[in-house]
Amino acid sequence: MYRVPPSLVGRVGVGAIVRVPLAARRVRGYVVGLESISESEVPGNLKDVRALSSDIPVYTEAMLSTLIWAAEYYVAPLARVLAKTAPPNLPKRPPPFALPGIPPTDGPLSDVAEAAAAGGPSRSVQALAGARWTDLIRGAISAPLRAGKSVLVAAPTVVEVARLAAGLRYDLGARVVEVGDQSDAEVTAAWSKAATTGGLAVVGTMRVLWWPVRDLSMVILVEEGRPGMKERQTPTVVAGRLARVRAAHEGLQLVGVGRVPAVESLYERPEMVRMPGRLWGPVQVVDRTEDPPGQGLLAERVRAAIAGTAGRGGRVFLFTHRRGYAPAARCVKCRQLRSCPRCGARPDHRTSCSRCETELGGCSSCGGTRFEPLGAAVGRVTEEARRLVGDSAGDVPTGKQVMVGTEADLVAVPGVDLAVVVDADGLVRGATYRAAEDALGVLSRVGATVRRNGRARMMLQTADIRQPLYEALRRADPLAFLEDELDIRRRLALPPFGEVMVVEVAGTDDGSILDDALEAAIVYGPARAGDRLRWMVQGDDLTGVRRKLRDAAVHLRRQGLRVRVDADPRDF
Repeated sequence: MYRVPPSLVGRVGVGAIVRVPLAARRVRGYVVGLESISESEVPGNLKDVRALSSDIPVYTEAMLSTLIWAAEYYVAPLARVLAKTAPPNLPKRPPPFALPGIPPTDGPLSDVAEAAAAGGPSRSVQALAGARWTDLIRGAISAPLRAGKSVLVAAPTVVEVARLAAGLRYDLGARVVEVGDQSDAEVTAAWSKAATTGGLAVVGTMRVLWWPVRDLSMVILVEEGRPGMKERQTPTVVAGRLARVRAAHEGLQLVGVGRVPAVESLYERPEMVRMPGRLWGPVQVVDRTEDPPGQGLLAERVRAAIAGTAGRGGRVFLFTHRRGYAPAARCVKCRQLRSCPRCGARPDHRTSCSRCETELGGCSSCGGTRFEPLGAAVGRVTEEARRLVGDSAGDVPTGKQVMVGTEADLVAVPGVDLAVVVDADGLVRGATYRAAEDALGVLSRVGATVRRNGRARMMLQTADIRQPLYEALRRADPLAFLEDELDIRRRLALPPFGEVMVVEVAGTDDGSILDDALEAAIVYGPARAGDRLRWMVQGDDLTGVRRKLRDAAVHLRRQGLRVRVDADPRDF
């Protein structure tokens, strides 16, 4: 606790950045509360706040409950969470500026738009749309902007942020605040504008979900299940979870936009609004079990389709899910996917499980001892494509007629006449409980690169023709499959019905250092991962584990060890 000196009374409030003495130093602090006491009650050793660093609070009282929740749920220091609400530099009030008018706009989300404009109670809406997301978002935000209310729009990558902002700026002009690949000074200016001016559309990556936007009424998440909607460093926050908590605490409208909603979103039972038209292009599933041995990466039908499309002058995209090989393998003899008999992980070619270190032995189906990795590197796929079309093949940045790429390249792929998924099984049969859901999201995006005409299509190669996910892709309807995923997770007490965490400690070989903190949970590990020990922790409710883990993490960090807690792991 610190004393606010008379010179700063009335200027220091919740969310203020201040300079305070700590031992022999002056450090930055964030005000989380004020208490009025008489001079006689002030402890003698209480030190004064030395300075107010900015007259713009970096969070509001309404946000504070969300920030405290995030620190507790993600087992992160509260100071680190509070710092995420602030811009890179100290903010300053921007000069006044005029906001342009907004043309009348209507659309399928007009109900939630009017609720946001009127300050109605919080509600959640999921819009399923295959295209024209900018138009959909414009229709949702125009009414609250006209009413002087602001909106946050979070997208997975800076490329998509730039596209959305450019599309919205056409009608909304200076009301659009873009937060993408900018300098610290530009981000700070955008933050200051958003924090002090109502009636703005703040469009950015998920970091804007932490911002204290003035008169905020609505949060829009674009494809919330994407990897870019999760922070990898402590606190390992997931955009959807943070947005839902903040919307509930502050009475905001929450809108999801995309082709495949996250399972966690469906669990909350949002209002579903489906736009007309297919969510992605037609899908043809190619059964690779019919291929003779030594066929190579591409089935004969796929080879013919690539050569034919290229010969007609069409564009082709060959998708492989990794730059290298997948962390999964299958038996060469029977094609059964390899799995750990203890924890169910999908190991690679090694003899022991990377998650729990159990010895794996041979194939559980046929006893075979030879295994092959699923998937192939971009270079290998490119080589095979060049055997068909010569120099017309290359990776996505080359802009060749036949392009080869991974998920990271999808934002740059233009409309194509043929998309080929080289090995869908390596993506679907990944190492985590989220593998199938994530695969549907990625493969739907590959399907969305296909032009909307009669001959264009996606061809998907698989050795598991009965995989339910492929039927969902053929039908261009994700909902039934995701509901089945929810049922599976309910039976296994996996998120969102149970909880899973991954804990990593670097700098020690002592596998017992977290025994006391993790005693009330199901624990797999520790397993060695480079210079780290890694534990996977599972339970119906890990609240008590989090409390003990917080104390243990503080103790270990004081010993010079590095501790990372991932409360919503995407991979194990």
